[in-house]
Amino acid sequence: MTIDLFRYEGKRAVVIGGATGMGAETARMAGELGADVIVLDVAPVEYDCAQKIEIDLRNQASVDAAVDAIDGPVHAVFACAGVADGTAGIMLINFTAQRHFIDRLIAQDKLAPGGSVAFISSTAGLGWKNNIDRVRDFLSNDDWASAAAWTEENPDTDSYGFSKEAINLYVVQQAFPMLKAGYRINAICPGPTVTPLAEANADMWLTYAADFRADAGVDTLQPEQMASTLIFLCSAAASGVNGEMLQVDQGHTNASLHDAYDAPIVKMIAGEIEWDFAALGFE
Repeated sequence: MTIDLFRYEGKRAVVIGGATGMGAETARMAGELGADVIVLDVAPVEYDCAQKIEIDLRNQASVDAAVDAIDGPVHAVFACAGVADGTAGIMLINFTAQRHFIDRLIAQDKLAPGGSVAFISSTAGLGWKNNIDRVRDFLSNDDWASAAAWTEENPDTDSYGFSKEAINLYVVQQAFPMLKAGYRINAICPGPTVTPLAEANADMWLTYAADFRADAGVDTLQPEQMASTLIFLCSAAASGVNGEMLQVDQGHTNASLHDAYDAPIVKMIAGEIEWDFAALGFE
């Protein structure tokens, strides 16, 4: 039946950063759809799942041990870990460690043929094409040590925005080689979503696009809306989808980029116009 394309019976799903927020909702949905769910997080996982693994994404040995603790095959990897600016080791957590985990999983033949990877990126990474040379230079450091060293040498890139730009270009770069190997990789780019992380940074994160939502008469996005999209991307229903960064932002980005809605900040983030803080109400 067609509905079976969306289900996960007989599959094992790994959720990196699944203790709370979008990751927790993704793990819950995958379980409800029949998956055996393995959740990795440094924080306690306070719900039932097939396996819980404590992981410190700033420590390579911890990431390696987490991969070793998983019995293959894994059919879906949801890379949901993310922290905000001001957190030590943000590039390690938001990107480098999750890439390393996926690489190790593949190297150990634990990602099943036909398996899928889905990252959580962000609309904050819209500017990746205009920063492509620098992001590409970072990604050329394809092992943990060299990537970490590059970030230390370029401390301004140890940031939330750059981590999301890295995810976006990584998905584009890896789509073809992963497809040749029998896998798929995609990402979602959420708009403001009510999660514990967003609420902790509410003045910046949850005020973004508030005028758009008010004018459209829609509520702020919820974690389950991101989870359901991630679940789709790693399901058989999305078997032809690969190398995509799917915006899940109620249309805010595209409306703003193409003048259906007046939001200059979107064009600034995307690098289409110069930053003008006075125009945004900042002195």
